[in-house]
Amino acid sequence: MDVMPLLLLVAGSAAVAGIARRTPVPAPLLLVAAGLVVSYVPGVPDYTLEPDVVLPLVLPPLLYKEGTESSYLDLRAQMRPVGLLSVGYVLFATFVVGWAAYLVVPGLPLPAALVLGAVVAPTDAVAAAAIARRVGLPSRITTILQGESLLNDATAITAYKVALAAAVGAGSTWAGGIEEFLRAAVGGVLVGLVLMVPIHWLRTRLTEALLQNTLSLLIPFVAYGVAEQLHASGVLAVVVVAVYLGHRAWEVDFATRLQEEAVWKMVAFVLESAVFALIGLQLPPILKGLAAYHGADAAWYAIAVFLVVVAARFVWTFPATFLPRALSRRVREREEDPTWRAPVVVSWAAMRGVVSLAIAFSIPETIRGGAPFPQRNLILFLTFTTVIGTLVVQGLTLAPLIRLMKFPGRDRQAETLAEANAQAQASLAAERRLEELLADERNALPPPLADRLHDVLERRRNAVWERLGQANPVTGESVDDTYRRLSRAMISAEREVFVRLRDHRYIDDEMLRALLRHLDLEEAAAYREAA
Repeated sequence: MDVMPLLLLVAGSAAVAGIARRTPVPAPLLLVAAGLVVSYVPGVPDYTLEPDVVLPLVLPPLLYKEGTESSYLDLRAQMRPVGLLSVGYVLFATFVVGWAAYLVVPGLPLPAALVLGAVVAPTDAVAAAAIARRVGLPSRITTILQGESLLNDATAITAYKVALAAAVGAGSTWAGGIEEFLRAAVGGVLVGLVLMVPIHWLRTRLTEALLQNTLSLLIPFVAYGVAEQLHASGVLAVVVVAVYLGHRAWEVDFATRLQEEAVWKMVAFVLESAVFALIGLQLPPILKGLAAYHGADAAWYAIAVFLVVVAARFVWTFPATFLPRALSRRVREREEDPTWRAPVVVSWAAMRGVVSLAIAFSIPETIRGGAPFPQRNLILFLTFTTVIGTLVVQGLTLAPLIRLMKFPGRDRQAETLAEANAQAQASLAAERRLEELLADERNALPPPLADRLHDVLERRRNAVWERLGQANPVTGESVDDTYRRLSRAMISAEREVFVRLRDHRYIDDEMLRALLRHLDLEEAAAYREAA
Protein backbone atom coordinates (compact mmCIF):
# COMPACT_ATOMS: atom_id res chain seq x y z
CA MET A 1 0.00 0.00 0.00
CA ASP A 2 1.42 3.40 -1.02
CA VAL A 3 1.08 5.70 1.99
CA MET A 4 2.67 8.76 0.39
CA PRO A 5 -0.60 10.08 -1.20
CA LEU A 6 -2.32 9.78 2.17
CA LEU A 7 0.52 11.58 3.94
CA LEU A 8 0.48 14.32 1.32
CA LEU A 9 -3.30 14.72 1.72
CA VAL A 10 -3.12 14.99 5.51
CA ALA A 11 -0.08 17.28 5.58
CA GLY A 12 -1.30 19.50 2.75
CA SER A 13 -4.82 19.89 4.10
CA ALA A 14 -3.51 20.62 7.61
CA ALA A 15 -1.23 23.31 6.19
CA VAL A 16 -4.09 24.95 4.28
CA ALA A 17 -6.33 24.79 7.36
CA GLY A 18 -3.57 26.45 9.37
CA ILE A 19 -3.30 29.22 6.79
CA ALA A 20 -7.10 29.66 6.89
CA ARG A 21 -6.89 30.54 10.58
CA ARG A 22 -4.97 33.68 9.59
CA THR A 23 -7.48 34.74 6.93
CA PRO A 24 -11.12 35.86 7.06
CA VAL A 25 -12.07 32.92 4.81
CA PRO A 26 -13.55 29.91 6.69
CA ALA A 27 -11.28 26.87 6.56
CA PRO A 28 -13.80 24.59 4.74
CA LEU A 29 -14.00 27.01 1.81
CA LEU A 30 -10.25 27.48 1.50
CA LEU A 31 -9.68 23.72 1.70
CA VAL A 32 -12.21 23.01 -1.05
CA ALA A 33 -10.66 25.70 -3.24
CA ALA A 34 -7.17 24.31 -2.62
CA GLY A 35 -8.38 20.82 -3.50
CA LEU A 36 -9.86 22.07 -6.77
CA VAL A 37 -6.61 23.79 -7.74
CA VAL A 38 -4.32 20.94 -6.68
CA SER A 39 -6.45 18.37 -8.51
CA TYR A 40 -5.13 19.79 -11.81
CA VAL A 41 -1.48 19.94 -10.81
CA PRO A 42 0.50 17.42 -12.90
CA GLY A 43 1.63 14.41 -10.91
CA VAL A 44 -1.01 14.68 -8.20
CA PRO A 45 -2.54 11.22 -7.68
CA ASP A 46 -6.26 10.61 -8.10
CA TYR A 47 -8.04 10.75 -4.77
CA THR A 48 -11.26 8.80 -5.15
CA LEU A 49 -13.68 9.28 -2.31
CA GLU A 50 -14.51 5.80 -1.04
CA PRO A 51 -17.91 5.48 0.72
CA ASP A 52 -16.67 2.39 2.56
CA VAL A 53 -14.04 4.62 4.20
CA VAL A 54 -15.90 7.89 4.72
CA LEU A 55 -19.17 6.59 6.14
CA PRO A 56 -17.88 4.08 8.73
CA LEU A 57 -14.43 5.56 9.48
CA VAL A 58 -14.62 9.35 9.01
CA LEU A 59 -18.24 10.26 9.73
CA PRO A 60 -18.57 8.61 13.21
CA PRO A 61 -15.67 10.45 14.91
CA LEU A 62 -16.74 13.80 13.44
CA LEU A 63 -20.33 13.28 14.59
CA TYR A 64 -19.11 12.09 18.00
CA LYS A 65 -16.96 15.17 18.50
CA GLU A 66 -19.77 17.54 17.53
CA GLY A 67 -22.23 15.55 19.65
CA THR A 68 -20.13 15.69 22.81
CA GLU A 69 -19.74 19.46 22.40
CA SER A 70 -23.48 19.96 21.88
CA SER A 71 -25.78 20.85 24.72
CA TYR A 72 -28.35 18.19 25.58
CA LEU A 73 -30.51 20.80 27.32
CA ASP A 74 -30.37 23.19 24.35
CA LEU A 75 -31.09 20.39 21.88
CA ARG A 76 -34.05 19.22 23.95
CA ALA A 77 -35.39 22.79 24.07
CA GLN A 78 -35.10 23.07 20.27
CA MET A 79 -36.21 19.54 19.42
CA ARG A 80 -39.25 20.64 17.42
CA PRO A 81 -37.37 22.84 14.91
CA VAL A 82 -34.49 20.36 14.83
CA GLY A 83 -36.89 17.51 14.06
CA LEU A 84 -38.71 19.49 11.39
CA LEU A 85 -35.41 20.18 9.64
CA SER A 86 -33.58 16.88 10.17
CA VAL A 87 -36.55 14.72 9.16
CA GLY A 88 -39.22 16.85 7.52
CA TYR A 89 -36.95 19.02 5.42
CA VAL A 90 -34.75 16.12 4.27
CA LEU A 91 -37.78 14.19 2.98
CA PHE A 92 -39.25 17.36 1.46
CA ALA A 93 -35.96 18.20 -0.29
CA THR A 94 -35.62 14.62 -1.53
CA PHE A 95 -38.94 14.81 -3.35
CA VAL A 96 -38.71 18.43 -4.52
CA VAL A 97 -35.15 18.17 -5.85
CA GLY A 98 -35.83 14.73 -7.29
CA TRP A 99 -38.96 15.89 -9.09
CA ALA A 100 -37.20 19.00 -10.42
CA ALA A 101 -34.29 16.90 -11.73
CA TYR A 102 -36.77 14.51 -13.34
CA LEU A 103 -38.37 17.44 -15.20
CA VAL A 104 -35.13 19.19 -16.15
CA VAL A 105 -32.85 16.31 -17.17
CA PRO A 106 -34.11 14.46 -20.27
CA GLY A 107 -34.24 10.71 -19.86
CA LEU A 108 -33.58 10.68 -16.11
CA PRO A 109 -36.02 8.18 -14.51
CA LEU A 110 -37.93 9.39 -11.48
CA PRO A 111 -36.41 6.79 -9.08
CA ALA A 112 -32.89 7.83 -10.14
CA ALA A 113 -33.88 11.49 -9.75
CA LEU A 114 -35.10 10.74 -6.21
CA VAL A 115 -31.73 9.14 -5.51
CA LEU A 116 -30.15 12.48 -6.42
CA GLY A 117 -32.65 14.29 -4.21
CA ALA A 118 -31.80 12.11 -1.21
CA VAL A 119 -28.08 12.51 -1.83
CA VAL A 120 -28.10 16.34 -1.75
CA ALA A 121 -30.77 16.71 0.96
CA PRO A 122 -28.66 16.58 4.18
CA THR A 123 -26.67 19.55 5.41
CA ASP A 124 -23.17 18.91 6.66
CA ALA A 125 -22.37 18.74 10.38
CA VAL A 126 -18.77 19.84 9.96
CA ALA A 127 -19.53 22.75 7.63
CA ALA A 128 -22.43 24.00 9.74
CA ALA A 129 -20.40 23.91 12.97
CA ALA A 130 -17.31 25.50 11.40
CA ILE A 131 -19.24 28.37 9.82
CA ALA A 132 -21.42 28.91 12.90
CA ARG A 133 -18.41 29.18 15.20
CA ARG A 134 -16.59 31.49 12.80
CA VAL A 135 -19.38 34.01 12.25
CA GLY A 136 -20.84 33.97 15.76
CA LEU A 137 -24.44 33.02 15.13
CA PRO A 138 -26.96 33.46 17.98
CA SER A 139 -26.94 30.41 20.25
CA ARG A 140 -30.48 29.30 19.38
CA ILE A 141 -29.78 29.29 15.64
CA THR A 142 -26.46 27.54 16.18
CA THR A 143 -28.17 24.83 18.23
CA ILE A 144 -30.80 24.29 15.54
CA LEU A 145 -28.23 24.04 12.74
CA GLN A 146 -25.94 21.72 14.69
CA GLY A 147 -28.82 19.54 15.84
CA GLU A 148 -30.15 19.28 12.31
CA SER A 149 -26.79 18.39 10.80
CA LEU A 150 -26.16 15.77 13.49
CA LEU A 151 -29.43 13.95 12.82
CA ASN A 152 -30.30 14.50 9.17
CA ASP A 153 -27.71 12.08 7.77
CA ALA A 154 -29.77 9.20 9.14
CA THR A 155 -32.89 10.42 7.34
CA ALA A 156 -31.01 11.02 4.09
CA ILE A 157 -29.25 7.65 4.09
CA THR A 158 -32.54 5.85 4.69
CA ALA A 159 -34.32 7.85 1.96
CA TYR A 160 -31.40 7.08 -0.35
CA LYS A 161 -31.69 3.34 0.30
CA VAL A 162 -35.41 3.37 -0.44
CA ALA A 163 -34.99 5.39 -3.66
CA LEU A 164 -32.03 3.25 -4.72
CA ALA A 165 -34.01 0.04 -4.27
CA ALA A 166 -36.63 1.40 -6.66
CA ALA A 167 -34.00 2.64 -9.11
CA VAL A 168 -32.11 -0.66 -9.37
CA GLY A 169 -35.30 -2.70 -9.65
CA ALA A 170 -35.11 -4.31 -6.22
CA GLY A 171 -38.64 -3.19 -5.50
CA SER A 172 -39.78 -0.63 -2.98
CA THR A 173 -43.20 0.47 -1.79
CA TRP A 174 -44.34 3.41 0.29
CA ALA A 175 -45.15 1.05 3.15
CA GLY A 176 -41.76 -0.61 2.83
CA GLY A 177 -39.99 2.74 2.77
CA ILE A 178 -41.79 3.94 5.89
CA GLU A 179 -41.04 0.64 7.62
CA GLU A 180 -37.33 0.89 6.76
CA PHE A 181 -37.17 4.48 7.93
CA LEU A 182 -38.80 3.66 11.26
CA ARG A 183 -36.60 0.61 11.74
CA ALA A 184 -33.45 2.63 11.09
CA ALA A 185 -34.48 5.59 13.25
CA VAL A 186 -35.93 3.69 16.20
CA GLY A 187 -33.22 1.06 16.04
CA GLY A 188 -30.43 3.66 15.98
CA VAL A 189 -31.87 5.50 18.97
CA LEU A 190 -32.36 2.25 20.89
CA VAL A 191 -28.80 1.12 20.21
CA GLY A 192 -27.54 4.47 21.46
CA LEU A 193 -29.71 4.27 24.58
CA VAL A 194 -28.52 0.73 25.32
CA LEU A 195 -24.84 1.56 24.86
CA MET A 196 -24.58 4.97 26.49
CA VAL A 197 -25.03 3.93 30.15
CA PRO A 198 -22.55 1.00 30.24
CA ILE A 199 -20.02 3.03 28.23
CA HIS A 200 -20.31 5.92 30.68
CA TRP A 201 -20.06 3.49 33.61
CA LEU A 202 -16.88 2.05 32.13
CA ARG A 203 -15.43 5.53 31.53
CA THR A 204 -15.95 6.47 35.16
CA ARG A 205 -14.42 3.20 36.44
CA LEU A 206 -11.21 3.23 34.43
CA THR A 207 -8.46 4.75 36.55
CA GLU A 208 -5.88 5.54 33.87
CA ALA A 209 -6.39 8.50 31.56
CA LEU A 210 -4.60 6.65 28.76
CA LEU A 211 -7.10 3.77 28.85
CA GLN A 212 -10.02 6.16 29.15
CA ASN A 213 -8.94 8.09 26.07
CA THR A 214 -8.36 4.89 24.13
CA LEU A 215 -11.94 3.96 24.95
CA SER A 216 -13.05 7.44 23.90
CA LEU A 217 -11.53 6.95 20.45
CA LEU A 218 -13.28 3.60 20.05
CA ILE A 219 -16.74 4.70 21.18
CA PRO A 220 -18.02 6.26 17.91
CA PHE A 221 -16.88 3.25 15.85
CA VAL A 222 -18.44 0.78 18.30
CA ALA A 223 -21.77 2.62 18.35
CA TYR A 224 -21.85 2.96 14.57
CA GLY A 225 -20.77 -0.63 13.93
CA VAL A 226 -23.24 -2.21 16.35
CA ALA A 227 -26.16 -0.22 14.93
CA GLU A 228 -25.25 -1.01 11.33
CA GLN A 229 -24.93 -4.71 12.14
CA LEU A 230 -28.51 -4.58 13.40
CA HIS A 231 -29.61 -2.71 10.22
CA ALA A 232 -30.27 0.40 12.30
CA SER A 233 -28.93 3.93 11.88
CA GLY A 234 -25.32 4.11 12.97
CA VAL A 235 -25.49 7.89 12.73
CA LEU A 236 -28.27 8.14 15.33
CA ALA A 237 -26.54 5.65 17.61
CA VAL A 238 -23.34 7.72 17.59
CA VAL A 239 -25.22 10.98 18.20
CA VAL A 240 -27.26 9.59 21.10
CA VAL A 241 -24.17 8.19 22.82
CA ALA A 242 -22.14 11.36 22.17
CA VAL A 243 -24.77 13.78 23.50
CA TYR A 244 -25.23 11.67 26.65
CA LEU A 245 -21.51 11.36 27.34
CA GLY A 246 -21.00 15.06 26.72
CA HIS A 247 -23.81 15.86 29.17
CA ARG A 248 -22.19 13.64 31.83
CA ALA A 249 -18.56 14.51 31.08
CA TRP A 250 -18.19 16.22 34.46
CA GLU A 251 -18.27 12.82 36.14
CA VAL A 252 -15.09 11.69 34.39
CA ASP A 253 -11.63 12.17 35.92
CA PHE A 254 -10.10 15.61 35.27
CA ALA A 255 -6.97 14.14 33.65
CA THR A 256 -9.16 12.31 31.17
CA ARG A 257 -11.06 15.47 30.26
CA LEU A 258 -7.84 17.42 29.70
CA GLN A 259 -6.30 14.73 27.52
CA GLU A 260 -9.57 13.98 25.74
CA GLU A 261 -10.06 17.61 24.76
CA ALA A 262 -6.60 17.80 23.22
CA VAL A 263 -6.91 14.41 21.48
CA TRP A 264 -10.29 15.12 19.92
CA LYS A 265 -9.25 18.60 18.79
CA MET A 266 -6.37 17.03 16.91
CA VAL A 267 -8.48 14.21 15.46
CA ALA A 268 -11.23 16.59 14.34
CA PHE A 269 -8.72 19.05 12.86
CA VAL A 270 -7.03 16.36 10.76
CA LEU A 271 -10.27 14.70 9.60
CA GLU A 272 -12.11 17.94 8.84
CA SER A 273 -9.16 19.30 6.90
CA ALA A 274 -8.73 16.13 4.86
CA VAL A 275 -12.46 15.78 4.22
CA PHE A 276 -12.90 19.24 2.72
CA ALA A 277 -9.72 18.92 0.68
CA LEU A 278 -11.06 15.61 -0.64
CA ILE A 279 -14.22 17.36 -1.85
CA GLY A 280 -12.20 19.62 -4.11
CA LEU A 281 -10.01 16.75 -5.32
CA GLN A 282 -13.03 14.86 -6.68
CA LEU A 283 -13.51 17.10 -9.73
CA PRO A 284 -11.19 15.32 -12.24
CA PRO A 285 -12.61 11.80 -11.75
CA ILE A 286 -16.15 13.18 -11.89
CA LEU A 287 -15.50 15.12 -15.10
CA LYS A 288 -13.95 12.03 -16.72
CA GLY A 289 -17.31 10.30 -16.54
CA LEU A 290 -19.17 13.28 -17.95
CA ALA A 291 -17.84 13.03 -21.50
CA ALA A 292 -21.21 11.94 -22.87
CA TYR A 293 -22.86 15.25 -21.90
CA HIS A 294 -22.57 18.58 -23.64
CA GLY A 295 -20.88 21.16 -21.42
CA ALA A 296 -23.65 23.74 -21.69
CA ASP A 297 -26.34 21.16 -20.87
CA ALA A 298 -24.42 19.87 -17.83
CA ALA A 299 -23.90 23.43 -16.58
CA TRP A 300 -27.62 24.19 -16.96
CA TYR A 301 -28.57 21.04 -15.05
CA ALA A 302 -26.12 21.96 -12.28
CA ILE A 303 -27.44 25.51 -11.95
CA ALA A 304 -31.05 24.31 -11.96
CA VAL A 305 -30.46 21.70 -9.24
CA PHE A 306 -28.50 24.17 -7.11
CA LEU A 307 -31.26 26.79 -7.36
CA VAL A 308 -33.93 24.24 -6.48
CA VAL A 309 -31.89 23.07 -3.46
CA VAL A 310 -31.58 26.65 -2.20
CA ALA A 311 -35.21 27.55 -2.91
CA ALA A 312 -36.58 24.36 -1.32
CA ARG A 313 -34.82 25.28 1.91
CA PHE A 314 -36.65 28.63 2.08
CA VAL A 315 -39.96 27.08 1.07
CA TRP A 316 -39.73 24.61 3.96
CA THR A 317 -38.11 26.75 6.67
CA PHE A 318 -40.51 29.69 6.75
CA PRO A 319 -43.72 27.63 7.21
CA ALA A 320 -41.88 25.32 9.64
CA THR A 321 -40.99 28.39 11.70
CA PHE A 322 -44.31 30.22 11.78
CA LEU A 323 -47.03 27.59 11.23
CA PRO A 324 -46.54 25.76 14.57
CA ARG A 325 -47.02 29.06 16.39
CA ALA A 326 -50.16 29.80 14.42
CA LEU A 327 -51.61 26.34 15.04
CA SER A 328 -50.55 25.69 18.64
CA ARG A 329 -51.27 27.87 21.65
CA ARG A 330 -48.77 25.86 23.66
CA VAL A 331 -45.98 26.74 21.25
CA ARG A 332 -46.91 30.42 21.45
CA GLU A 333 -46.79 30.32 25.25
CA ARG A 334 -43.52 28.41 25.54
CA GLU A 335 -41.41 30.03 22.80
CA GLU A 336 -40.45 33.56 21.94
CA ASP A 337 -42.02 35.09 18.86
CA PRO A 338 -39.50 34.55 16.05
CA THR A 339 -38.64 37.27 13.58
CA TRP A 340 -38.16 36.80 9.84
CA ARG A 341 -34.38 37.10 10.24
CA ALA A 342 -33.90 33.73 11.94
CA PRO A 343 -35.47 31.58 9.16
CA VAL A 344 -33.53 33.57 6.56
CA VAL A 345 -30.23 32.66 8.21
CA VAL A 346 -31.29 29.06 8.86
CA SER A 347 -32.30 28.75 5.21
CA TRP A 348 -29.03 30.19 3.92
CA ALA A 349 -26.73 28.35 6.36
CA ALA A 350 -27.39 24.97 4.74
CA MET A 351 -24.06 23.90 3.27
CA ARG A 352 -23.65 20.40 1.91
CA GLY A 353 -20.52 18.36 2.45
CA VAL A 354 -18.67 15.11 2.19
CA VAL A 355 -21.59 12.90 3.26
CA SER A 356 -23.50 13.81 0.12
CA LEU A 357 -20.51 12.94 -2.05
CA ALA A 358 -19.86 9.71 -0.18
CA ILE A 359 -23.46 8.59 -0.64
CA ALA A 360 -23.33 9.52 -4.33
CA PHE A 361 -20.17 7.51 -4.91
CA SER A 362 -21.88 4.49 -3.35
CA ILE A 363 -24.45 4.41 -6.18
CA PRO A 364 -23.88 1.09 -7.99
CA GLU A 365 -22.73 1.19 -11.58
CA THR A 366 -25.37 -1.30 -12.73
CA ILE A 367 -28.97 -2.12 -11.94
CA ARG A 368 -30.70 -5.49 -11.82
CA GLY A 369 -30.12 -7.29 -15.10
CA GLY A 370 -26.68 -5.74 -15.67
CA ALA A 371 -27.77 -2.50 -17.36
CA PRO A 372 -25.88 0.69 -16.39
CA PHE A 373 -27.38 2.77 -13.60
CA PRO A 374 -29.34 5.58 -15.31
CA GLN A 375 -27.09 8.63 -15.74
CA ARG A 376 -24.93 7.79 -12.73
CA ASN A 377 -22.07 10.03 -13.85
CA LEU A 378 -24.41 12.99 -14.21
CA ILE A 379 -25.78 12.39 -10.70
CA LEU A 380 -22.21 12.43 -9.36
CA PHE A 381 -21.54 15.68 -11.21
CA LEU A 382 -24.73 17.34 -9.96
CA THR A 383 -23.95 16.26 -6.40
CA PHE A 384 -20.46 17.72 -6.68
CA THR A 385 -21.64 21.04 -8.11
CA THR A 386 -24.34 21.32 -5.44
CA VAL A 387 -21.83 20.71 -2.65
CA ILE A 388 -19.36 23.20 -4.12
CA GLY A 389 -22.11 25.72 -4.83
CA THR A 390 -23.47 25.68 -1.28
CA LEU A 391 -20.02 25.82 0.30
CA VAL A 392 -18.80 28.68 -1.89
CA VAL A 393 -21.92 30.77 -2.54
CA GLN A 394 -23.61 30.34 0.84
CA GLY A 395 -20.45 29.90 2.86
CA LEU A 396 -18.82 33.10 1.59
CA THR A 397 -21.97 35.20 1.94
CA LEU A 398 -23.21 33.86 5.28
CA ALA A 399 -21.11 36.19 7.45
CA PRO A 400 -22.14 39.35 5.53
CA LEU A 401 -25.75 38.19 5.68
CA ILE A 402 -25.60 37.78 9.45
CA ARG A 403 -24.08 41.23 9.81
CA LEU A 404 -26.82 42.61 7.56
CA MET A 405 -29.47 40.97 9.74
CA LYS A 406 -28.07 42.84 12.78
CA PHE A 407 -28.79 40.17 15.33
CA PRO A 408 -28.44 41.45 18.89
CA GLY A 409 -24.95 40.69 20.14
CA ARG A 410 -24.17 38.69 23.25
CA ASP A 411 -24.30 40.65 26.50
CA ARG A 412 -20.79 39.97 27.72
CA GLN A 413 -21.29 41.86 30.97
CA ALA A 414 -24.44 39.91 31.83
CA GLU A 415 -22.65 36.64 31.03
CA THR A 416 -19.72 37.62 33.24
CA LEU A 417 -22.07 38.55 36.09
CA ALA A 418 -23.84 35.19 35.79
CA GLU A 419 -20.46 33.43 35.80
CA ALA A 420 -19.33 35.42 38.84
CA ASN A 421 -22.49 34.56 40.77
CA ALA A 422 -22.14 30.89 39.89
CA GLN A 423 -18.48 30.92 40.97
CA ALA A 424 -19.40 32.66 44.23
CA GLN A 425 -21.97 30.00 45.10
CA ALA A 426 -19.55 27.21 44.24
CA SER A 427 -16.73 28.82 46.25
CA LEU A 428 -18.92 29.19 49.32
CA ALA A 429 -19.87 25.51 49.09
CA ALA A 430 -16.21 24.57 48.67
CA GLU A 431 -15.22 26.72 51.64
CA ARG A 432 -17.83 25.09 53.88
CA ARG A 433 -16.60 21.68 52.79
CA LEU A 434 -12.99 22.69 53.46
CA GLU A 435 -13.83 23.81 56.99
CA GLU A 436 -15.58 20.50 57.63
CA LEU A 437 -12.56 18.57 56.43
CA LEU A 438 -10.03 20.67 58.37
CA ALA A 439 -12.05 20.20 61.54
CA ASP A 440 -11.27 16.48 61.34
CA GLU A 441 -7.90 15.71 62.97
CA ARG A 442 -7.17 13.21 60.20
CA ASN A 443 -6.99 16.14 57.77
CA ALA A 444 -4.75 18.35 59.89
CA LEU A 445 -2.54 20.66 57.83
CA PRO A 446 0.15 23.18 58.78
CA PRO A 447 -1.36 26.70 58.82
CA PRO A 448 0.52 27.85 55.68
CA LEU A 449 -0.94 24.99 53.62
CA ALA A 450 -4.45 25.52 55.01
CA ASP A 451 -4.13 29.24 54.21
CA ARG A 452 -3.03 28.35 50.70
CA LEU A 453 -6.25 26.39 50.13
CA HIS A 454 -8.25 29.38 51.33
CA ASP A 455 -6.24 31.68 49.06
CA VAL A 456 -6.99 29.48 46.05
CA LEU A 457 -10.71 29.73 46.74
CA GLU A 458 -10.49 33.46 47.24
CA ARG A 459 -8.57 33.95 44.03
CA ARG A 460 -11.03 31.84 42.06
CA ARG A 461 -13.99 33.71 43.54
CA ASN A 462 -12.52 37.14 42.74
CA ALA A 463 -11.12 36.31 39.30
CA VAL A 464 -14.42 36.68 37.45
CA TRP A 465 -15.33 39.93 39.23
CA GLU A 466 -11.95 41.37 38.33
CA ARG A 467 -12.81 40.90 34.66
CA LEU A 468 -15.37 43.67 35.06
CA GLY A 469 -12.74 46.07 36.41
CA GLN A 470 -10.62 48.67 34.68
CA ALA A 471 -7.69 47.79 32.45
CA ASN A 472 -4.16 48.57 33.59
CA PRO A 473 -3.60 52.26 32.65
CA VAL A 474 0.04 51.58 31.76
CA THR A 475 -0.12 48.32 29.78
CA GLY A 476 -3.80 48.25 28.82
CA GLU A 477 -4.01 44.69 30.16
CA SER A 478 -6.86 43.39 32.24
CA VAL A 479 -6.13 41.99 35.68
CA ASP A 480 -6.54 38.49 34.25
CA ASP A 481 -4.02 39.17 31.49
CA THR A 482 -1.45 40.49 33.96
CA TYR A 483 -1.99 37.54 36.30
CA ARG A 484 -1.57 35.09 33.44
CA ARG A 485 1.55 36.81 32.13
CA LEU A 486 3.25 36.93 35.54
CA SER A 487 2.37 33.29 36.24
CA ARG A 488 3.93 32.23 32.95
CA ALA A 489 7.04 34.30 33.63
CA MET A 490 7.53 32.62 37.03
CA ILE A 491 7.01 29.16 35.60
CA SER A 492 9.32 29.89 32.67
CA ALA A 493 12.07 30.87 35.12
CA GLU A 494 11.63 27.60 37.00
CA ARG A 495 11.65 25.63 33.77
CA GLU A 496 14.96 27.17 32.70
CA VAL A 497 16.54 26.20 36.02
CA PHE A 498 15.36 22.59 35.72
CA VAL A 499 16.76 22.31 32.20
CA ARG A 500 20.08 23.81 33.28
CA LEU A 501 20.31 21.36 36.16
CA ARG A 502 19.65 18.50 33.73
CA ASP A 503 22.30 19.78 31.36
CA HIS A 504 24.81 19.81 34.24
CA ARG A 505 23.82 16.23 35.12
CA TYR A 506 22.50 17.24 38.56
CA ILE A 507 19.17 15.60 37.66
CA ASP A 508 18.40 13.06 34.94
CA ASP A 509 15.91 13.30 32.09
CA GLU A 510 13.28 11.21 33.85
CA MET A 511 13.25 13.61 36.79
CA LEU A 512 13.21 16.56 34.39
CA ARG A 513 10.10 15.21 32.66
CA ALA A 514 8.35 14.76 36.01
CA LEU A 515 9.21 18.30 37.11
CA LEU A 516 8.19 19.80 33.79
CA ARG A 517 4.88 17.97 33.92
CA HIS A 518 4.11 19.58 37.30
CA LEU A 519 4.94 22.97 35.83
CA ASP A 520 2.78 22.31 32.77
CA LEU A 521 -0.18 21.44 34.99
CA GLU A 522 0.37 24.57 37.07
CA GLU A 523 0.59 26.71 33.94
CA ALA A 524 -2.59 25.17 32.57
CA ALA A 525 -4.34 25.75 35.89
CA ALA A 526 -3.19 29.39 36.01
CA TYR A 527 -4.34 29.94 32.44
CA ARG A 528 -7.75 28.39 33.03
CA GLU A 529 -8.17 30.22 36.32
CA ALA A 530 -7.60 33.57 34.65
CA ALA A 531 -9.44 32.70 31.42
